[in-house]
Amino acid sequence: EMLGLFASIKGYLKLDAVWIDNNIFRLHYKATVIIYILASLLVTSRQYIGDPIDCIVDGVPGNVMDTYCWIHSTFSIPSRWTGKEGKDIPHPGISPESDLEDGTEVKYHKYYQWVCFVLFLQASMFYIPRYLWKSSEGGKIKMLVQSLQEPIVAADQKQDQITLIVKYFRMHRGTHGLYALRYFLCEILNFANVIGQIYFTDYFLGFEFSRYGLDVVAYSEMEPEDR
Repeated sequence: EMLGLFASIKGYLKLDAVWIDNNIFRLHYKATVIIYILASLLVTSRQYIGDPIDCIVDGVPGNVMDTYCWIHSTFSIPSRWTGKEGKDIPHPGISPESDLEDGTEVKYHKYYQWVCFVLFLQASMFYIPRYLWKSSEGGKIKMLVQSLQEPIVAADQKQDQITLIVKYFRMHRGTHGLYALRYFLCEILNFANVIGQIYFTDYFLGFEFSRYGLDVVAYSEMEPEDR
């Protein structure tokens, strides 16, 4: 069942008992990573969302033809995007090869074969800063906080722990510059990753992503008979 499909990420939804970063940082490695992994699982689970591709050829078994069509990238003809269906063109972007002149532009669409892998790769990229910071932090905050985050703590135990934290900061004042620098570098890495993912997605989708919103607005502003 579908619940079993997502059981592997169930534990990832839990919040850490001790926070070693801020809310924005957590959005990167929690919310964004979960969204990407869910999307990757969904596009590979054809029993829930249907077959990714269907090809029909007389005399060839459907499953064999579907596999052949999947591993061979499809293409469209930009010059055939406009026209009257059933008269000028069978469907926007489609034309029999016999009707194409030499040198006609052909646009290949190969990205669909790699969507699930790219989504997982992007999820990994959003988690890398968290991995680097957690490895670098070394459990220092957890060591200092210990049981103070518990809802019920004995007053004397709480006071002892606070005294220990104060003592630690007195002894190590001014020695955490490198610790803070590593955290800031991970924050910068988060920001750089977001910007990089925008350009990577644009490249992956054939440079159609960055201007897609503007194209939609321009299309919606056109006269109905010109769309």
